Amino acid sequence: MDKLILVRHSETEGQHEDSPLTKLGVRQAQVLSTFLEHSGYKIDRIISSPFLRAIETIKPFAENNSMTIERDERLEERILSHDPLDDWEEVLHDTFRDPELKMSGGESSTEAKERVLSLIEELQDEQGNVLLVTHGNLLALLLQKFNREIGFADWKRLSRPDIFLIQKQGGEYTVERIWED
Repeated sequence: MDKLILVRHSETEGQHEDSPLTKLGVRQAQVLSTFLEHSGYKIDRIISSPFLRAIETIKPFAENNSMTIERDERLEERILSHDPLDDWEEVLHDTFRDPELKMSGGESSTEAKERVLSLIEELQDEQGNVLLVTHGNLLALLLQKFNREIGFADWKRLSRPDIFLIQKQGGEYTVERIWED
């Protein structure tokens, strides 16, 4: 893989897997499409979380460029817990400090990272540029592979949408946020 482009979905109406984009989110998806088309990065393959908000975020770009959106469950949002959490943000913070912390019915940071890294490993030998569409928490965990200093504060600063470019330069990976709010 030459370049890896990571996209966080646009603004959504909820957290359920079938939650659609808000009206603002639909406009953001259009702006994202234009941004990608003028970015100078040729995109050879699009792989997305199967969640509706991720698909709707990249759909305008895919349609404008006659590209197929492949769906991969490994890009689904991480589930913190199957039980409602009033203090979910505090729990999320704790999972960045303790990657093995796991709530009832949920996934630890380590488990979620291993899930998404299995996809990255499959893509290593692929030629061209790959764009992945995912969710905020999983995106932050994925970025840790390329920059170990990424943490909870970085997750909090992510925008909807957001885009990061990962490429290897001189044997080392670089992580660059390329989205302009």
